[in-house]
Amino acid sequence: MSTQTQHAVGSFSDTLALGEPPSRDGKNVQKKRVVVTGGSGKLGRATVRELASHGWDVINFDRVPPPPSTGENGEGALPGRYLQIDLTDMGQVMEALSEIDMSYKGVDAVVHLAALPAPGQTASSFQFQTNTMSTYNILEASRKNRIKNLVLASSETLIGLPLIPHPPAFLPITEESERRPESAYSLSKLVGEEMAGQYARWDPELRVVSLRFSNVMLPEDYKKFESWQDDPHLRCWNAWGYIDARDGAQAIRLSLESTLKGHHQFLIANEETVMRTPNVDLIKAVFPDVPYEPTAGPNDSLLSIRKAKDVLGFKPKFGWREQAHGARSGVSQRAAEEKEQW
Repeated sequence: MSTQTQHAVGSFSDTLALGEPPSRDGKNVQKKRVVVTGGSGKLGRATVRELASHGWDVINFDRVPPPPSTGENGEGALPGRYLQIDLTDMGQVMEALSEIDMSYKGVDAVVHLAALPAPGQTASSFQFQTNTMSTYNILEASRKNRIKNLVLASSETLIGLPLIPHPPAFLPITEESERRPESAYSLSKLVGEEMAGQYARWDPELRVVSLRFSNVMLPEDYKKFESWQDDPHLRCWNAWGYIDARDGAQAIRLSLESTLKGHHQFLIANEETVMRTPNVDLIKAVFPDVPYEPTAGPNDSLLSIRKAKDVLGFKPKFGWREQAHGARSGVSQRAAEEKEQW
């Protein structure tokens, strides 16, 4: 009897799940498969679209399904698969990263975005427990399933947000700035980074990239940017930073495509602040005693993205000035992109 496993459509094999058909030429040639936890969320939806458009087979792990369409741009349903899952249940995570019959078998990479977001939205202990346990489960289940390529959503909150009444030690803020969690949410992100570092120490072939995202914006969010232009204190809490969800997704894709080994952290923000007021005037008004190394441009981000640009090749494409103009004029970003293509 042949020792080779024969595959028939509708049966299990060593490489395919029940009901997962082989390619037409009889070979099991699959796209690289990536799990995006929290793929139904703000950054998650942009990430699913970005990765799918660059050739990844994407599976969205989330407690809730994505809406049938997202945003005022009229975007359709998300590509890829959706799997309902509780990430605090290790059994579910282990199984889901291994195989789901009638769906898929094997995962090449994981992007872990799922979390109870932002401080103050639930009991602090529950938020910390949920976020920390889900991150541990992803790291440990990935180890057991021999998944070597992971991206974790960390947060700008690690730098000590809000920066009032505790101003930063210096500006611009970099990855070398002291991590100063001030809430259960940011503490859970600190623990996540520490765990990632230890998992990378255990396995020299593992890559874990922790991306410290600034305040994530959708296209419809840019309408409100004008409302704080006259008061530098309104957005000083995170050094006037932000990141478009689509640019955040770009950073995630570049991290997955990198050849890094070990654990690496990157600040991910736009190249400019949310303000028209020059940095020197913002800092004089809000942080007059904080040492400031002037940026090359008058409005350059005070959350430095130099490391992400140099190492990952990250370059934000969606700035608030152009996006806000499009929102005011009623021109959607999708329409603008189609116009550029033509």
